[in-house]
Amino acid sequence: MGSLPPVMENQRSFLGNSIEVQGSLRCVGTENHPRKGRPLEKQVSFQHGTEGRAMERQRSLRGFVEKQKSFRVVIERQLSFMNGERKMKKNESPGKRGDSPLHIAARTGNLGKVMESIRGCNGAEELKELLSKQNLEGETPLYTAADNGHSLVVEEMLKHMNLETASIAARNGFDPFHVAAKQGHLETLKRLLETFPNLAMTTDLLCTTALHTAATQGHIDVVNLLLKTDSHLAKIAKNNGKTALHSAARMGHVEVVKSLIGNDASIGFRTDKKGQTALHMAVKGKHEGIVLELVRPDPKVLSVEDNKGNTPLHIATKKGRTKIVRCLVSFDGINLNALNKAGDTALDIAEKIGNAELVLVLKEAGAATAKDLGKPQNPAKHLKQTVSDIRHEVQSQLQQSRQTGARVQRIAKRLKKLHINGLNNAINSATVVAVLIATVAFAAIFTIPGQYEEDRTKGPLVLGEARIANEAPFLVFFIFDSLALFISLAVVVVQTSVVVIEQKAKKKLVFVINKLMWLACLFISIAFVSLSFIVVGKEDMWLAICATVIGGTIMLTTIGAMCYCVVMHRIEECKLKQMRKERSKSRSFSLSHMPSESDILNGELNKRMYAL
Repeated sequence: MGSLPPVMENQRSFLGNSIEVQGSLRCVGTENHPRKGRPLEKQVSFQHGTEGRAMERQRSLRGFVEKQKSFRVVIERQLSFMNGERKMKKNESPGKRGDSPLHIAARTGNLGKVMESIRGCNGAEELKELLSKQNLEGETPLYTAADNGHSLVVEEMLKHMNLETASIAARNGFDPFHVAAKQGHLETLKRLLETFPNLAMTTDLLCTTALHTAATQGHIDVVNLLLKTDSHLAKIAKNNGKTALHSAARMGHVEVVKSLIGNDASIGFRTDKKGQTALHMAVKGKHEGIVLELVRPDPKVLSVEDNKGNTPLHIATKKGRTKIVRCLVSFDGINLNALNKAGDTALDIAEKIGNAELVLVLKEAGAATAKDLGKPQNPAKHLKQTVSDIRHEVQSQLQQSRQTGARVQRIAKRLKKLHINGLNNAINSATVVAVLIATVAFAAIFTIPGQYEEDRTKGPLVLGEARIANEAPFLVFFIFDSLALFISLAVVVVQTSVVVIEQKAKKKLVFVINKLMWLACLFISIAFVSLSFIVVGKEDMWLAICATVIGGTIMLTTIGAMCYCVVMHRIEECKLKQMRKERSKSRSFSLSHMPSESDILNGELNKRMYAL
């Protein structure tokens, strides 16, 4: 046997020593206790138990080693995966906005990190690229610092950039200076102005200055700083003509209005593209103090009219601002009865909107309506009323025209459906009749009267030959019966083989099939009449003549009537086509002189039937 493992050898030596010790103990025990004669058996059982426990320990040791190996492999894989993830993250730009590390440091105000990033650049070009880098929203690091009001970070960055880099705008149109003014970060604006004073003149996409934005937000400290930097900023208007005073007055920022008016009182008369002053904007709100501030420098601003001739009193009345109207009528020299271009006074407007409180305030102040003033009707108002009446009439006609068009479409759809159903019924009926005629014509040739070859007493005949085969009426019967048979079969073949989708083509198919069925019916009638001359015999020939007269009269009358209906239907179709052409050429004619499309469709719809 091969050598045992070291653990097993140690186990065997341990067992040997145990046996020796137990042997000595057994001798001693036997001498002292003669009754107990089974110490050897206990020793053997102890030996077997010790060997079993050693094997179990060996197995558990091996399982533990294997588990450690598998655990080590898993840990190594996880560590390698985490290291790979870290490498990938280093190459990616952090932040949901695509921010660079400098963006993040500037946004959080981490001055140390910002300085470290700047010092880590090699050369001016790399530094310029770092400072001018934009994230997904077009924001530079300077923009993010200015937006969050980190003035020390802004000051540090300004040391390493020029005016061009400092004025890079984000996608929202704001540059760092503009966004700082919007947020009201005064210290940041001071740092920017100390380095680049020209930043105060920058505008966004709507030609809005930083002063305009700050005035709209109500940042009085920023407004004062910008006016101190350049007092002419207050005169710069947006694309719609509104100045910073317009926006401040509309938003209700009293202190900002005071500052702007104190800087230059003349801007109170500046109008936007609608012809409205800041007072027009102020009376739309609810701040009486702003109205007082705007009127105080020069009360003449109360008489300024916008493009529609409305004074501030007209606007305040139209908006229903009772307190503002009370404030306006309290000023001396205000024209309470000024007429706008519509010919209305402020009292007229109050009565139109149904504001009883405003009507009372204006009447107490001495206001009157245009009618009370006795002035002639304004030509502009008369023209406006005429245009309004024409517009309503045109709208009514257009509405009626749309309703008529919808009705015409419904009629046309219904008419088309009826046509299709009628054509399908005609095709199905023609198929059934064709099969019926073919069956009758086929069976008629084998059921002719007369004697056959079996009756040899009547004369020599060929096998299967009819006795009347040589008769002239039989020849007529045979020819026309054959024609009826094969015409019917031809119709059946066409009906079961041709699939027609277009309605016009289906009408042509029905027309041809119907004419063939007319011929088949006529031919089967002739075959019947001709055979009747043989059946009745020469003595009762008058019966065959009567059948011929009756059948001929009925068939000829029926076919003649059908031909008449077909001709009349074709004539009506030609008339309708001509009417449609004339209508399309004469759109400018009166509707009473020419039938409408709905009348034409109604005429077609009222037809109970027509022949093809």
